[in-house]
Amino acid sequence: MAYRMIGKRFSRTARTAILAALMTTVWAAPSASEGRDAVRFNSFGLPGLIDMPTAEAMPDAEIAGTFSALGDSKRRTLAFQLLPRLTVSFRYASIANFDVPSAADQDTYYDRSFDLQYQILKEGKIRPAVAIGLRDFIGTGVYSGEYLVATKTLAPGLKATGGLGWGRFAGTNPIGNTGSRPEVLLGEGGVPTYDRWFRGDVSAFGGLSYAVNDRLSFKVEYSPDAYTFEETRGEFERNSPWNFGVDYRFQSGVQLSLYHAYGNEIGAQLSFATNPKTLGVPGGIEKAPLPVERRALTSAASLGWVGDETQTASVSAELRGLAVNEGLVLEAVQLDARRATVRVANERYGAPAQAFGRLARAMSRTLPDSIEEFVIIPVVSGMPMSAVVMRRSDIERHENDAADVMLARTSIIDAFGRTPPADAQLYPKFTWGLSPYFRVSAFDPDNPLRGEFGARLSASWSVTPNVVLSGSVTKAAFGNLDKIKRRDESELPRVRTDFAEYNAQGDPSIERLQLALYGRPGKNLYGRFTVGYLERMYAGASAEMLWKPVDSRLALGAELNYVLRREFDQMFGVTDNITTDPVTGIERSFPKVNGHVSAYYDFGNGFHGQLDMGRYLAGDYGATVSLDREFANGFRVGAYATLTDVSADDFGEGSFDKGIRITLPLSTLIGKPSRVDRTVNIKPITRDGGARVQVSGRLYNKVRDYHEPKVAESWGRFWR
Repeated sequence: MAYRMIGKRFSRTARTAILAALMTTVWAAPSASEGRDAVRFNSFGLPGLIDMPTAEAMPDAEIAGTFSALGDSKRRTLAFQLLPRLTVSFRYASIANFDVPSAADQDTYYDRSFDLQYQILKEGKIRPAVAIGLRDFIGTGVYSGEYLVATKTLAPGLKATGGLGWGRFAGTNPIGNTGSRPEVLLGEGGVPTYDRWFRGDVSAFGGLSYAVNDRLSFKVEYSPDAYTFEETRGEFERNSPWNFGVDYRFQSGVQLSLYHAYGNEIGAQLSFATNPKTLGVPGGIEKAPLPVERRALTSAASLGWVGDETQTASVSAELRGLAVNEGLVLEAVQLDARRATVRVANERYGAPAQAFGRLARAMSRTLPDSIEEFVIIPVVSGMPMSAVVMRRSDIERHENDAADVMLARTSIIDAFGRTPPADAQLYPKFTWGLSPYFRVSAFDPDNPLRGEFGARLSASWSVTPNVVLSGSVTKAAFGNLDKIKRRDESELPRVRTDFAEYNAQGDPSIERLQLALYGRPGKNLYGRFTVGYLERMYAGASAEMLWKPVDSRLALGAELNYVLRREFDQMFGVTDNITTDPVTGIERSFPKVNGHVSAYYDFGNGFHGQLDMGRYLAGDYGATVSLDREFANGFRVGAYATLTDVSADDFGEGSFDKGIRITLPLSTLIGKPSRVDRTVNIKPITRDGGARVQVSGRLYNKVRDYHEPKVAESWGRFWR
């Protein structure tokens, strides 16, 4: 029997993906799933055997990445345990030597798909775990299938799985039928395929897995997947329903799997998993905070310092010095007989409560004994965010108690009308930095992974606390983003699909050059006005207003933008808002004015929702729904989807705009507090419908960090 080895066709993309996985394990904390009962991953990137799923769920908040190759099929999957019972995943697959109906000159088919699996029942003493799943439920249908599956532990390390499946899970030996199932949507996709769910033939699948120890496990499965597309359009050979595999988990948590599948195929897989809950709260190796200094019992009544400008100035200077040592900038210190109010810019701590705790300790060591009330007002872009009010005697009394004891004795109120002006000598203020940058373009069928590495020079000139002139210039060192040749036809103005031209002609480029004005027009209100070169593709003006009470989980906002299209070289030129389709030559104009009204809500337990409704760049009207899960260390995982009045046909491939975003705080890598983070936005495809201008400095995330719900979440670090 001849076996087709995967190595000879291992694509450049697959090699890059595996290298990325190895690099990721450098920072990734081990998975929370350990021991002989640890969850193993199948070739589709979910808890499973080889191709078939199991009813297991990853530990809550687990993030897993898998890179598998089986025959000519290569799959890269990112899975996330969104809730303790709900697993979601995004997959990007390629099938080589495949007859692609939509492109006669292309022999590799690329497919994007999403999966959901919900664990209905957890495993009990007698009861098995039971799960229901949807595979490729809004994709092209190539991998589409639905299933019910049960998994039971029979002995230590030994698990049995059995299930019923539809679609790809019922390609052979059906045992029943639940109605007609529409044909696969090969070449389209992007909309829920609910008309096919749990319809058509039903087949049984199952298998066994045995973990010899916490490292090595073996598995066997019966798969009814016929691999019809791969056989009829490609070179896949299916001679048997039986698959065999072995998994080995390294000490780092990386899983290496080898497969013998369908009688004639050999496969390999690399999987890794990490859990934001185990990455640790930012910090840990920073220097210890100052101890609280307690007052003498009789000294609180002494007011001899009041009116002594020399002593007041000396106290303020000493407090500023201690604050600087903690990475905090005191923009104003206002001392009254019984109250001290400080205006502070937090440049170091991602957990606001840690900044408040360290500053409170410094205040206890420097302020006159008669001052009983501490008022700490954090400011961002010159805007006072809140007033954190504490009693000095509580700080002295509860230094060695749990942090929540101090939280119960702290008030967080609106700082509007309570904030002293910033000291004049602090402004204007100039800062600059030189750093590397890395841009990625994924899912281009001509080359599914492109990138560019270079240098970014950025600068900021704060004319006043509220008026900031800032910008950045980039110069590429190497990469292939400028080599994108694909120019897809669009039924809409090319408000985003001309990004290839910007990549090709914009080097060096002015990424951004803008003047921003921030302010507090009233209680619970925050405002921003920005003008200049707003992003790589658009210049213009943007105005935003946000309503956000300090103690509320709800915020409401509105944004209005006036934009002009920038020249492709991304220097100082702008042009008319008219685009030309490179395929048809048709010119289309788009409006200069767009904007949205927005609602934000903190659901608690780290979940944040956002709804934006309005007019998008191409002139289409609709709404964007976003949901993010945020962890105590600042790590965020989220997803969004936009539906507008553009039809799926006019939108093009993908049917509507959607994506996944992951935010990684720098502090989890360096072990020290930092407010720097980086967000990776994974979009299955870039189209023109549902596109928004990318304005930096939007208000909500600036504001909510220092309001009561978010501060309370980080209060465990108050005494750190």
